[in-house]
Amino acid sequence: MIYFMLIGGLLLLLIGAEIMLKGAIGLADKFNLSKLVIGLTVVAFGTSAPEFVVSLNAVLSGSPGLAIGNLIGSNIANILLVLAIAGLITPVIIQPRSLKEDGYLLLGGTVLFSVIIFFGDITGFTALILISYFVFFISYSFFREKGRVNTTKQQLNSAADEIDGAPNSLVKIILYLIIGFTGLIFGSDLLVTGGVGVARVFGISEAVIGLTIVAFGTSLPELAATAVAAYRKHSDVALGNLVGSNIFNIIGIVGVVSLISPMEVPERIIEIDLWVMLAATLILMPFMIGNKKVFGRTGASLFLLFYISYIGAVGYGIGNFN
Repeated sequence: MIYFMLIGGLLLLLIGAEIMLKGAIGLADKFNLSKLVIGLTVVAFGTSAPEFVVSLNAVLSGSPGLAIGNLIGSNIANILLVLAIAGLITPVIIQPRSLKEDGYLLLGGTVLFSVIIFFGDITGFTALILISYFVFFISYSFFREKGRVNTTKQQLNSAADEIDGAPNSLVKIILYLIIGFTGLIFGSDLLVTGGVGVARVFGISEAVIGLTIVAFGTSLPELAATAVAAYRKHSDVALGNLVGSNIFNIIGIVGVVSLISPMEVPERIIEIDLWVMLAATLILMPFMIGNKKVFGRTGASLFLLFYISYIGAVGYGIGNFN
């Protein structure tokens, strides 16, 4: 039964995320937002919605390990798996001017998050620090793009094409958002219940379930959006989506969820998985703030190998303690 709940929850999450994402894209298109801002904010929010509802549900259900494991595992998967698959589909052309600042924002957010959880559980005060950084990120992204005078009308409107079937009427947009969010709520409940059940059956920590099965499942929307963007040669959307999603996960989602209910951080997260996330973020930086202009198939293959090795290590039981 728990396996059906796990699979059913994942399916509901994916369907709900896709419908909600289409509604969000349609809404953003009505406000004529640029491709990069849509990737960094609207698409990132839509693809990170599963992580949010799953983590909130897990914390409220008394499974904080699954919540924090899901968010850190999703960030690792976004860089080492999602970007790798996009790079294997077609080399991702890097535009340093538009992504350099976002690279610094991602690095700064990752370091801030890491420092906070090194000092223990995430409570109200530290949650407010994370939320403040998140508000700064969102505000900076919008005002930066608003101040650019060379943004063409075609650039402003083309981001909606990344997600086929985005609605264009306000009624349809609202309907898509409501249906999508409903699917996310029910899907997250099934996924958390199934994930906790699997952890208890096999006697492993909920954090490990969050880092692997749940993180992979909640990262599938990012995989779909990024792969499509890379295939259509829109590298700014592809990388913007990943940067935005990762900042949403460990800054926005952790901040909001911890403000609602303090989030306990398992020992294994601090000693192992946090370092993996930091390492993954650091090896991405040469492509965002350095001189690397193409993320090709060689780099993609290495990223994928790193991810498979990490999942293999977790599955084999390295550091598998509560």
